[in-house]
Amino acid sequence: MTKLARVLLRGMTPLYLRFLVWLRRLRVMTVKELLQFSRDGALILFMVYAFTFDIYLAGSGVKLQLNMASTVIHDNDRSFASRELIDRFRPPVFNVEGSISRADEGTHLLDHGKTMIVLDIPPRFQQSLLSGAPTHVQVRLDASNSVLGMFASSFCRRIVESFGFQTGLKRLGVDPRRLQSGPQVKDSYRVWFNPNQDDRWFMSIAELLNIITLFAILLPACAMVREKERGTVEQLLVTPLTTFQIMFPKVLAMAAVILAGTSISLFGVLRYCFEVPCRGSIILFYAITLLYVFTTAGLGLVISTIARNLGQAGMMAIITYGPMIFLSGAWTPPEAMPRFIRLLMLLSPLHYYIDASYGVLLKGAGLTLLRDSILGMAILGGALFGLGMWRMRRQFQ
Repeated sequence: MTKLARVLLRGMTPLYLRFLVWLRRLRVMTVKELLQFSRDGALILFMVYAFTFDIYLAGSGVKLQLNMASTVIHDNDRSFASRELIDRFRPPVFNVEGSISRADEGTHLLDHGKTMIVLDIPPRFQQSLLSGAPTHVQVRLDASNSVLGMFASSFCRRIVESFGFQTGLKRLGVDPRRLQSGPQVKDSYRVWFNPNQDDRWFMSIAELLNIITLFAILLPACAMVREKERGTVEQLLVTPLTTFQIMFPKVLAMAAVILAGTSISLFGVLRYCFEVPCRGSIILFYAITLLYVFTTAGLGLVISTIARNLGQAGMMAIITYGPMIFLSGAWTPPEAMPRFIRLLMLLSPLHYYIDASYGVLLKGAGLTLLRDSILGMAILGGALFGLGMWRMRRQFQ
């Protein structure tokens, strides 16, 4: 140590010296946690998969819109009118894969999941239209996936109703183009934030937020339980370290790992593969993510005080992770939930994190618009982290 350094140290106040020692201990313990994490090859591989392939599969494999729905035709009329109606079931919404000769063939295909839609056109279909007699067509569809079934039913109803309306106008000798000159109401709408209604944007971001939630709970819990299993927690207790100095570096190190994985997903998967925009401040998104990681890390600390081994910690993390997703609004809109469930959503940190993340990435919202979500995360985070520290201190004592 140089003479100048000794002089400076003599002039420092004891409080400042204690703060320097505290920072040094924090740095050393954080590096220790990162080294321990780097030696766990299985966990690293799992994280690489979760932040890359899992998000890619969620964004590219899950579709919320009707696309190339398998359709077969049972045409008992084989007339010009029936062919005109069939021609309206076209890609990209429908994919007509062929025709059948008997009605029971359509039932067989639906029962075995080989088609989604069966269009039945009755005999004398065109003759009934020309004579003005009532006629009908039957659409049978597989609604085991209720969302796609609802979309398919809506599209089919609009096609058949439009065909019937235009056919009726032709029979009356009314040119549909003349109707444009009459009084009418035209709808004009604008789709904001996701103008192409691309499912990949929503699904990939939602999966990223779910993965962050899982690891924010799991990693701190596993880091502490690993100390118990290896018996090193007793060695830490006899050191001059406080409970906070033992626990906080674990959260800090795991937060750095999660932010690194988030960066890989954000720039390597979301933006490169799905062209997901980031209309807001990327620094604000990282700050919100860091706050959220500390929020949910409190749950991991509580789990570590209960679990006796890594298996129990993993199971308890999954049990905690499930209700958080259901109460977040990621899978079901809050407006569709019962009132008491909507009240419970206020206790889910993921609910606030989803609002803030979509606000930054897709809406370009700033700190002013996201104030309520950030405040909710901060309050829950302080309570959960304090509970975890209290449980850990009580266990050490």
